[in-house]
Amino acid sequence: MSPNKKALTLAVFFLSVGAHAGEAEQALANELVDCAAYYQISSEAISAMKDAPQMQVVGERLKQSATDTLSLAGKYADGSDLDAMLKEARERQVASLAGSSSLATLMAKYKDQCKDILANPEARLDYWVMSKM
Repeated sequence: MSPNKKALTLAVFFLSVGAHAGEAEQALANELVDCAAYYQISSEAISAMKDAPQMQVVGERLKQSATDTLSLAGKYADGSDLDAMLKEARERQVASLAGSSSLATLMAKYKDQCKDILANPEARLDYWVMSKM
C-alpha cells in the first residue's frame, strides 16, 4: 500500500472512531439522564412518606444522586438540553408506572443499572463506543 493510501486509510479510520465516540457519549448521557430521572422520582416518593421519617435520609441521598448524575450527564451530552431530556425521561418513567404508586417497576429496571454506570462511567462509555462501531 502506498504511503498516501495508508495515510488516507488511517485518516478515515480516526474520523470514523471520532464520530462513533460522539454517538457513544450521547448514548451514555441518555442513560445518565434516565438514572437522574429515576433518582428524582424515587426521592420524591420517599420524601412523601410522612409516616416513615427514618426514610427521609434516603430521600435526600437519592435527591443528591439525581443532581450528581445529571451533572455527570452534562459532561457527555453534546450540547443537548439536559432539562428537556430530564423532563422527557421523567414523563416516560412515570407513564411506565401506569398509575401505580409502587416504584418496583422502576427499581427493577434502574436500581442496579444506574449503580453500575455510576460506579464506572468510563467502562460504560467503552461499551457504547464498541456498540456504535
